[in-house]
Amino acid sequence: MKILYFTNSRIPTEKAHGIQIMKTCEALVKSGADLKLILPFRKNKPFKRIDTFDYYQIKLNFKIKKIWSYDPDWLMRLKDGIYIKFQLAFFITSLFFYLLFKKNKSNYIFYTRDEYLLKLLQKFSDKVAWEAHTLPKNKSKYLKAWQKCQKIITISQGLKDELVKLGLDENKILVACDGVDLERFETSRLHAGAWSQLKLSENKKIILYSGHLYDWKGVQVLADANKFLDDSILIVFIGGSVPDIEKFKLKNKDKKNILVLGHKPSAEIPDYLKQADVLVLPNLANNEQSKWTSPLKLFEYMASNKPIIASDLPSICEILNENNSILIEPNNSKKLAQAINKILSNSDLAEKISKQASKDVQNYTWQKRAEKILNFIC
Repeated sequence: MKILYFTNSRIPTEKAHGIQIMKTCEALVKSGADLKLILPFRKNKPFKRIDTFDYYQIKLNFKIKKIWSYDPDWLMRLKDGIYIKFQLAFFITSLFFYLLFKKNKSNYIFYTRDEYLLKLLQKFSDKVAWEAHTLPKNKSKYLKAWQKCQKIITISQGLKDELVKLGLDENKILVACDGVDLERFETSRLHAGAWSQLKLSENKKIILYSGHLYDWKGVQVLADANKFLDDSILIVFIGGSVPDIEKFKLKNKDKKNILVLGHKPSAEIPDYLKQADVLVLPNLANNEQSKWTSPLKLFEYMASNKPIIASDLPSICEILNENNSILIEPNNSKKLAQAINKILSNSDLAEKISKQASKDVQNYTWQKRAEKILNFIC
């Protein structure tokens, strides 16, 4: 099967979608697909001298095609909303001409996770698959394009249910939540960077969050749990973009026992997770992103063989349950602190849920996910 995967993404990137895209492509190829990843040319100064495949620890098993897209420095200095609109307009124009002159288009399945590319892709092919990660606010704008998709893959059951409510045929929608590369956790060793930063607190219990610092991720709830915990406990945050890290640090500058380490390469994440005593997934309730999410960190947490505390939300509970985690009321720092203390004071409970999570995650590898997707879109 030949696949053209289209995405308007800056790769490599510090954001989780870069991992998700690259691991999906790798797994699809390993499952037998002939795949090419189509990206726009983007200025990417933080990763200018970094090899994409090395950064994501991926064997060179598929091609990346970067098509020309106008992205000058002055454009990047515009406000985010304005920049995104300009950049997208240039990419769509370039993509139109790429597809116009692309030979043997009928031999390929067009695959994307960007709903705003669907209408263009559907002008050139009737074999378009959309991988849905969230839904835009203006759903009606995309409804016809979604109906026209040959297949749709959603990352959660909640997302599929929402599309079915909008009138889409449930038989053309596959639920395939995100996954994890178990080999990274089986072969990882504590590297010097992780040790040098965490050994500063070697006498403290480490409560760790890995991921972006967006409000809906619930990171402030975890930071505020600090006031209900004693000084033997350190809360560590890994991840985030530079502006979000600075904002988060400023907001919590007066709190003790909080360590914000910032972005770390994905290859190093297993080492940090394995040094934690508790891993936390504190997503907020009453947020559409939380309602539909399938967090990469969730599967990495499970693979780390460490106890997990997570918000009791339908999307999270598609994977977690009372046997492999402690589920708590979302948006509640006090309840979160109580759960942390419960795990730290009960080693039998910590070991029990950690082992079960490690066992359950065996069903959620990128490879198994890719095989499901290929069987579905064939």
